[in-house]
Amino acid sequence: MMRDLGVMQNNLDGMSIDLNRADASPIAKTRRDPGAPRGVLRRHLGPGTFRHDRLAPGSALADWLEHFWCVRWDMGAAPPQVQETLPHPNVHLVVEAGRTAVWGVHEGRFRRELAGCGLVFGVKFKAGAFRPWFGRPVSQLVNRSASLAEVFGGACQALETQVLTAGDMAAMAATMERFLRPRCPPPNPQAAWVAHIVAGIVHDRDLTRVEALAQRCGVSPRALQRLFNDYVGIGPKWVIKRYRMHDAIERLQHGAPVDWPALAQELGYFDQAHFIRDFKRLVGRTPAAYARAEAAGAAKGG
Repeated sequence: MMRDLGVMQNNLDGMSIDLNRADASPIAKTRRDPGAPRGVLRRHLGPGTFRHDRLAPGSALADWLEHFWCVRWDMGAAPPQVQETLPHPNVHLVVEAGRTAVWGVHEGRFRRELAGCGLVFGVKFKAGAFRPWFGRPVSQLVNRSASLAEVFGGACQALETQVLTAGDMAAMAATMERFLRPRCPPPNPQAAWVAHIVAGIVHDRDLTRVEALAQRCGVSPRALQRLFNDYVGIGPKWVIKRYRMHDAIERLQHGAPVDWPALAQELGYFDQAHFIRDFKRLVGRTPAAYARAEAAGAAKGG
């Protein structure tokens, strides 16, 4: 395994992503705007207000975190609404009244009913970066959560109240940074390599096969699988397919006409039927039905 990782380190520079670009670097130097969220399935909710903010971490945590995020909603007297997302291959520390926990990778569609008023604050760790914090394979967290005490020890009971009463987004992020900074593990080259690899998957839409990714990294598909199970928690095939599905959703949300067979082929599917099957299993409706629903929501101004 260590030999494979050494070869991988020597071959990462051959990946197509330019890691010196400000929008692609795994190490953020400033609190840049993390950009629009990906994987949100319903961009147009009904009556009420819904706000999703994100903030990049300070330099002390930039090697470990993608960003902080905060979701607020106020449905008023309107009936509850369901928001759905396709999660990313990342671990999240989620702070919510009475429900604070560390969540591993969620394989399926995530559904949350929004009713009344609510606030959730989160920390998105970089893919692979949580392994040194957790101290064991991240695959142990797939589709489950762990208490803060299990991950960080017992001296964290007050964190939930401190974050949720801090005030605005910046104050909540600052409170969380004060909690995380003293707990940072030593630098971990393997975690940085995995973040590099996943960043390449995100940005290279032509990447659709594990074999091609392994070849770029200079290792066998089996070695890549072991590395991802240990550091990401889920295999490279899942990560590739999830981000290509994110690409498809993004395209459908833009409302442009779609050549379905061409899109399926572009995303690496053998045929259109396989793409439709996977899309419906993840999203809950066919690509065409999803595109119509998004267009209807946009027309209503929801």
